[in-house]
Amino acid sequence: MITLDRWKRPLAGVALAVAVTLTASCSAGDPAATTPAASEETTSPAPTIKISPAEGATKVRPDKRVVVTAAGGALQEVTLTAGDEEIEGRFDEGKTRWVSSGTLQPSTEYTVNATAEGTGGPAQATSAFTTLKPARQLTIADVTPNVKGEEVGVGAPIIVTFSQPVAEKAAVEKALHVEAEKPVKGAWRWIGDNQAIYRTEKYWPAHQKVTFTADLAGVRAAKDMYGVKDTKTVITIGAKQISTVDTRKHTMIVKRDGKTVQRMLISAGKANTREYTTTSGVHLTMERANPVRMISPGRKKGDPEYYDELIDHAVRISNSGEYVHAKNNVWAQGRQNVSHGCINARPDQAKWFYENYQRGDVVIITGTDRELEWNNGWGFWQMSFKQWAKGSAL
Repeated sequence: MITLDRWKRPLAGVALAVAVTLTASCSAGDPAATTPAASEETTSPAPTIKISPAEGATKVRPDKRVVVTAAGGALQEVTLTAGDEEIEGRFDEGKTRWVSSGTLQPSTEYTVNATAEGTGGPAQATSAFTTLKPARQLTIADVTPNVKGEEVGVGAPIIVTFSQPVAEKAAVEKALHVEAEKPVKGAWRWIGDNQAIYRTEKYWPAHQKVTFTADLAGVRAAKDMYGVKDTKTVITIGAKQISTVDTRKHTMIVKRDGKTVQRMLISAGKANTREYTTTSGVHLTMERANPVRMISPGRKKGDPEYYDELIDHAVRISNSGEYVHAKNNVWAQGRQNVSHGCINARPDQAKWFYENYQRGDVVIITGTDRELEWNNGWGFWQMSFKQWAKGSAL
């Protein structure tokens, strides 16, 4: 129950007794008399303060706002606290209403203190309530990229994986924020109930910090499910490294911050089958390993196209088995496409590419009749930004 303390000035009534003087005269009748006169001063009542949620409320939804209103006066101060933490809020123009900003923490006790002032004097009110404990909790299971000390390429996406399937995607997406030192337009796209990906319209400007924040605590993500923890990740964008592969000319040129730093003779997929055709389009480097075991998909020993090899200095550029890697078949590099779909280069140059790799570097491949699918690995740049943004819940 809300408690109110009010201060009132007492009513003051003053009765004036008027003396009546009687004068006797043999020639005059009864004298005129004055009637008593009274005056009374009254005051207005102190303001009335109302707080929602009310005192003692339990199982309060953390996505609901705390509202404080005053009638008969203006609010002077409102504080909403949980322990040592104070939650912000805003007054309306007339200071008769205050509404909390953002969501509350689940399973937390809050206290509201409010004061108001009116012509009838001051007033104050308090309310203590507790938010509900979610039946199901939503957290962020993974943010990619998120390796300490890592620098990523200018094409890098921000991939957020949630611990539970999200039904209220718009509410959750509103809680996701991306701030860059060198801002560029971007959008989220949901690719499932538990994963959202952020991609920029144009490549990130190089050499900067990007901060991803998820203000997830208290956000209602589905029935009986709320976010319980906020997350913050700082991502470092490194050099602008873009590689261009021409499968017809059998060349690969690597530029860093606009300057050519490596020219490589390569061999691409021999294209006798679709699986052995290198995909054309905008690829991103995803991971690297030395060596990588590569096995022909769907083929058994004895098949002329079967292979099972350990390959050195391999950098993955798709999920369909494509890498930039080392191969000691110099006779074909620069002349002929003979691989099973990968881009292979001279061992020393492939090692250089491996050592200078950043996740999210751009590799643009041209010259084949097989297009990279937008959802093949990190092929997100294959989709126009307008189409990409249609995948946003907002």
